[in-house]
Amino acid sequence: MSYMGATRAIPNYNVMGVAKAALEANVRYLARDMGKYGVRVNALSAGAIKTLAVSGVGGYKDLLAESQRRTVDGENVTQAEVGGACAFLMSDLSTGVTGDIIYVDKGVHLI
Repeated sequence: MSYMGATRAIPNYNVMGVAKAALEANVRYLARDMGKYGVRVNALSAGAIKTLAVSGVGGYKDLLAESQRRTVDGENVTQAEVGGACAFLMSDLSTGVTGDIIYVDKGVHLI
């Protein structure tokens, strides 16, 4: 699980942005190295979701509200939607997908 803070400087996200950037780099390198063994490596970059983890980010309520304003349908992404994307990546429907970061944020990363 990654987040848009890996590629953009998000207020109060701080060292987590650096950690997510490292995670995304690892996805690419592992995908390259593990492909010969039939292993696919991908990550999901989910939109802001109210979780225990986000509560550790200063001003997280503002972050959630801003994210909702930027979605294409005006609604925050749900855990079920992220889970659906995860199920796709784990299924045979995604055998051609590897080394990718899949955004599940209802378009927030577009702006």
